[in-house]
Amino acid sequence: MGKGRTFPRRLDRGQAGSSRRRRQGARCPAAPLIGAARQPARALSPPSPGRSGSRSGTRAGAGAGAGGMEPPRAPALRRLLPPLLLLMLPLPPRARAKYVRGNLSSKEDWVFLTRFCFLSDYGRLDFRFRYPEAKCCQNILLYFDDPSQWPAVYKAGDKDCLAKESVIRPENNQVINLTTQYAWSGCQVVSEEGTRYLSCSSGRSFRSVRERWWYIALSKCGGDGLQLEYEMVLTNGKSFWTRHFSADEFGILETDVTFLLIFILIFLLSCYFGYLLKGRQLLHTTYKMFMAAAGMEVLSLLFFCIYWGQYATDGIGNESLKILAKLLFSSSFLIFLLMLILLGKGFTVTRGRISHSGSVKLSVYMTLYTLTHVALLIYEAEFFDPGQVLYTYESPAGYGLIGLQVAAYVWFSYAVLVSLRHFPEKQPFYVPFFAAYTLWFFAVPVMALIANFGIPKWAREKIVNGIQLGIHLYAHGVFLIMTRPSAANKNFPYHVRTSQIASAGAPGPGGSQSADKAFPQHVYGNVTFISDSVPNFTELFSIPPPASCAGKQVEETAVAAAVAPRGRVVTMAEPGAASPPPSSRFPKAADPSWDGPTPPYQPLVPQTAAPHTGFTEYFSMHTAGGTAPPV
Repeated sequence: MGKGRTFPRRLDRGQAGSSRRRRQGARCPAAPLIGAARQPARALSPPSPGRSGSRSGTRAGAGAGAGGMEPPRAPALRRLLPPLLLLMLPLPPRARAKYVRGNLSSKEDWVFLTRFCFLSDYGRLDFRFRYPEAKCCQNILLYFDDPSQWPAVYKAGDKDCLAKESVIRPENNQVINLTTQYAWSGCQVVSEEGTRYLSCSSGRSFRSVRERWWYIALSKCGGDGLQLEYEMVLTNGKSFWTRHFSADEFGILETDVTFLLIFILIFLLSCYFGYLLKGRQLLHTTYKMFMAAAGMEVLSLLFFCIYWGQYATDGIGNESLKILAKLLFSSSFLIFLLMLILLGKGFTVTRGRISHSGSVKLSVYMTLYTLTHVALLIYEAEFFDPGQVLYTYESPAGYGLIGLQVAAYVWFSYAVLVSLRHFPEKQPFYVPFFAAYTLWFFAVPVMALIANFGIPKWAREKIVNGIQLGIHLYAHGVFLIMTRPSAANKNFPYHVRTSQIASAGAPGPGGSQSADKAFPQHVYGNVTFISDSVPNFTELFSIPPPASCAGKQVEETAVAAAVAPRGRVVTMAEPGAASPPPSSRFPKAADPSWDGPTPPYQPLVPQTAAPHTGFTEYFSMHTAGGTAPPV
């Protein structure tokens, strides 16, 4: 059975072409089928048994089967994908709802084919099987997910072919004998190029007390191996939203479309806020990372919707699109995680740069996280057993991701605490920021535990999909609200203009960076955002730069205690005329040997403070030809 699990991987891809695989394994001794206890689920036969000959519209070797079953045409969307992408991206073995077609040749006597979660009273299997009469007689076995059925036989090394057949009862119509003696199999003998074949075309309906996973296997105990050409269509009803979907996938397409529309709105709002921030020179790197994460989330959901829409149409889908969507989804998550760690360390909030050691640690961590994500996708594609219903995190790579998530939270918490200790005035931003994303950091591990142990397998796929998208929506929505450029937003983190980061974090004497490249503490406070439609009155008190000057500098002036609150230092713009007169106005005083004419007397204008308008200007930038005047 160790080799058998590679076989359904080709089936689950839903490829229109045939696939051939040879197997080797032990043979089971011949024995009659033994009955077992009656199970609560039944595979119902067609209403009328019909004749043991050909069904209407069925031809040996044709692509049409019972119920008008036709092999779908190759979707046009495949022609639009780059051929290199199709070659490089691995195809996972876990496409579930289905059109299945292939050619099996094996020396084993019991082989798993595929699985599907059928909806009670609506699930149906339409099939067409064809094999040489010399290989007679083979059986199609229908197991369901009761502990006494499929879990009891799959990968059970102590059970032979006979024991695996004994857990099901023919009275429940769980056995389809592919012979002309079994009328409901729809088999007939046909000849082709001197070889006699058994061609069987029919169908089954499924009834149970709830949605169940059904597993389809092929057996011939004590025979000389298995050989079968097969074509199966597994459906749930006739609605576009359910027909080709496994019952555990119901609602995924609708959920993805809904979240796609919501994330498009979030992305457009982030672009609008980014436009406003750019106009105020507050569009920092971390906000650009948020916009990139939201954009990748939109692209990921768009590709998921295209994949599921195509899948709902033909029952095959394009697995390359699904892989691409997963890669974009993971990229969005990684960018957002890196942004949170950078903000926790104070980047663009309390400092303009990250130290060299911090950059190295971040690079190593994010590289490790990325490689683990890639390993998870590869493990899911290559090593997940299609005979079992597994969750993404049920793997060593999944457990590694959970561990890295916990480590990231520890790092994030330490960084936030250090930032708050050095910059307590940033509490209005960091306290709600830390509280909100503490929930986010623990949501992924908790979701993995709940999915592995608390959600039934027949409903896990759709529930986990909704929870995962909800977690991403929570993360992006909270950040969008906390960083909105509004006068009512007291949590806004950015207070240093992008053009002033280099000046604020410039190296000190000797080339060293004081306070770990931190911004001055006094530049932080509540910033009043003014609408674009209202003039910025703080600019009325700034003197425009002369045309002959090209330098820029930052001036800081302490305001009197009667104007500024106690314990707070505020910077304000100073008129250029208020600066002390240069020595060039009194050349003789500057140079006693001066023999030129004495300039006329020019009275000094007393230095006055600019009127206070209630709008604090933390940075007033003007040009100056020399060094800044003393404060």
